[in-house]
Amino acid sequence: MPRPILYFVRHGETDWNRERRLQGQHDIPLNALGRVQAARCGKLMRDLLERDGRPLAEYDYISSPLGRARETMELMRAGMGLDPERYRTDARLMEMSFGRWEGFTFAELQAREAPALAERERDKWGFVLPGGESYAQLQVRVRAWYDGVERDTVVSAHGGVCRALIAHLHLAQPEAASQGDIGQGCVYVFDGNTMARHE
Repeated sequence: MPRPILYFVRHGETDWNRERRLQGQHDIPLNALGRVQAARCGKLMRDLLERDGRPLAEYDYISSPLGRARETMELMRAGMGLDPERYRTDARLMEMSFGRWEGFTFAELQAREAPALAERERDKWGFVLPGGESYAQLQVRVRAWYDGVERDTVVSAHGGVCRALIAHLHLAQPEAASQGDIGQGCVYVFDGNTMARHE
């Protein structure tokens, strides 16, 4: 039996994204560009879902509980002509905790945490951040959420969550999934076997 389709959006930009600061589970709001990106995703999402010929309200809508993801979902739903508030949240979709590294840039951490950064580079997927999580731990909670998805779903969450999905669905090896950019202002469609990016 085919798995439900996921329409996944990483939240729009925040000031910490722009400054390249590790956000993790800090609740940083969208900035002006982030709100534009979220509204653009609403238009993209409407076009993708209408192409499938089903009413928009038939899909499930779920977000990380962090404010930047919730605001992204609300702006998307408004752009789709849906009640902005009618969606659920699930804590398993929160971004990976970066522990004591949250709020710092990698350049700042290089001065403070060089040995730990070097260790992380040797095993980016398995390295447990000081006071935080590893990608491997994040994948466990994302897998628990994904295994309970019963119908086609629109998701607003985070870059780390997207990486965990990519690894869980065997679309890339974990180490490869930890690399590269997860874009903002675009929609990723997971059909269980492939991932497509729409901009």
